[in-house]
Amino acid sequence: MWSDNETSRDFLNFRCVAETAAEMIVQANGQPLSMGVSGGWGAGKSSMLSLISESLRARDDHDYLFVHFNAWLYQGYDDARAAMLQVIAERLVEHGEGKNTALDDAKELLARVNWLRVAGLTASSVLSVATGLPAAGLVGATLAAGKRLFDRKLAPEDIEAAEEAGAGLAAEAGRLLGPKEELTPPRQIEDLRTHFVATLEKLDVTLVVCVDDLDRCLPATSIATLEAIRLFLFLPRTAFVIAADDRMLRQAVRVHFGIEDLADDFITNYFDKLVQVPLRVPPLGTQEVRAYLMLLFVDNSDLACDERERVRVEVCRRLADSWKGERVDLRFVNGLIKECPAELRANLEIADRLAPLMTTAKQISGNPRLIKRFLNTLSIRLSMAAAQHVAVDEGALAKMLLFERCGSAEAYAELVSAVNDGDEGRPEFLSSWEERAREGEELEDLPNAWRGAFVRDWLALSPAFGDMDLRPVVYVSREHMPIVAATDQLSSNAIEILEALVRLDRPSDQLAEQLLGLPGRDVAAIRERLMVQARQVQEWGTPGVLWGLMTVVKAAPDAAPALSGFFESVPVSRVRADVVPVLVREAWADDALKKWRRDEELAEPVRKAIEQLSAKPGSGSSSKGVN
Repeated sequence: MWSDNETSRDFLNFRCVAETAAEMIVQANGQPLSMGVSGGWGAGKSSMLSLISESLRARDDHDYLFVHFNAWLYQGYDDARAAMLQVIAERLVEHGEGKNTALDDAKELLARVNWLRVAGLTASSVLSVATGLPAAGLVGATLAAGKRLFDRKLAPEDIEAAEEAGAGLAAEAGRLLGPKEELTPPRQIEDLRTHFVATLEKLDVTLVVCVDDLDRCLPATSIATLEAIRLFLFLPRTAFVIAADDRMLRQAVRVHFGIEDLADDFITNYFDKLVQVPLRVPPLGTQEVRAYLMLLFVDNSDLACDERERVRVEVCRRLADSWKGERVDLRFVNGLIKECPAELRANLEIADRLAPLMTTAKQISGNPRLIKRFLNTLSIRLSMAAAQHVAVDEGALAKMLLFERCGSAEAYAELVSAVNDGDEGRPEFLSSWEERAREGEELEDLPNAWRGAFVRDWLALSPAFGDMDLRPVVYVSREHMPIVAATDQLSSNAIEILEALVRLDRPSDQLAEQLLGLPGRDVAAIRERLMVQARQVQEWGTPGVLWGLMTVVKAAPDAAPALSGFFESVPVSRVRADVVPVLVREAWADDALKKWRRDEELAEPVRKAIEQLSAKPGSGSSSKGVN
């Protein structure tokens, strides 16, 4: 398996971009600098931040202090603006303690940040509405009494505790800050900026703040984080490196101003004030995708650590010369590895074949994160095959998975049906198409679902499927399409309905009506096959099988208790918040929602979704509540 975490190990020759960015920070020589690292979801922005940080740490002639801030981690739990200020201040205190330098200045800076946190947070806090307390008393959110305040279970001693806490914090801030002529936010903000610069000078460091995952945040959190950055922006001895998909941030600005058709020029000017140096993570071509796939397999192999590192360095060096026509291909990588193990050699061959399609297929488009997910899914299916003693060709499994991800749902369903119903699991209708594709024909006469450059290239990919028994491949790939063989004694009409049910993206009244026309035996068999697929779901957001099951319940309400019992048995670790709006409208789901909410291991976003949505009018559980 391959982790989706960022890494400072460069598999794509991104280090040259990171070195350039790091050199710009060095050349700024203490002058303020802001840099934006943009790229799509999963393109490698977080890894680019790690590479930039590593490059700066390797320079002995400058002293850098790094702060890595991920606003997404605080979303829903803390105010991103206040959290960022506090993280920076606490990092300075930590550095001051380690160096035994400017510690008092760093602590005073933290005290100023705490004052702003109290003043800023309480002004807009929901507690002021809930309790009617003055701003100075709203620090109770940090106390044990805070839970009861949010639960609206107020008692006189809770209010008294909150007020005392606020007074105590104010007194502590006063002790550290000393007497002030006026304690107003504008004055405190200006004093904070002045004191921040002085602290950095005494510590003799350049602060490098790496801000990540802004594009995962809700618009309000994204804008709040940008506002916090603006507070420290363009101050001496600071460098901000902001990694985000600029398309998502542009949408956040539109939401912030409440103008959907806000002019692009306005948004561009907004970002130009924040980002001096725009950088983009380079998109991957076939060479880079092939190198990335091969290095992932090398990194997951049994080669010694120093050997894997040697291969990585040589591949990146080769990528740097790709503009000269140098290629990273199977021949080159095999030549780097003496006595390459058979398993690794087979994986490298798969990577060599898949790379062009994984570059051009729009569902993957050479995205590093999606490539890893593809390989992880392939690894899981191979493990399932081994556990069940199913002999499966790894290349065929990879080819089938690629079509499942990138081909049309209609064509994939047709392929699976042909395997289930064909002679010994062979989709013979592919044979002539595959032969023509290997000869370079355009294949314009194929059915609509099978047309396009991707399908043509996929058909040419080895191994050929037309004469291959694909039943083992379909068996271990059945998470998206049930195995329905002719011997299952379902009518052809029932099979068509079942295949339509697993492709739904919402409940279907039309299919529910068709189910009513089937014999009860067929409806029960369809429900059981859907339940088999549901038991394989590892993450319960809104997978396709959910809509199929809900459609069956529409047609056969007596199936509701079984479905409710199933959801009660789903481990809460697999439950995501986006399933709650779907289930909360269904009365049969009440018991499952109640059971989830009582479970202490339920993720907090899911719990909040149940609490908020179950009380809304029109929800299936609004009349009696989900407790």
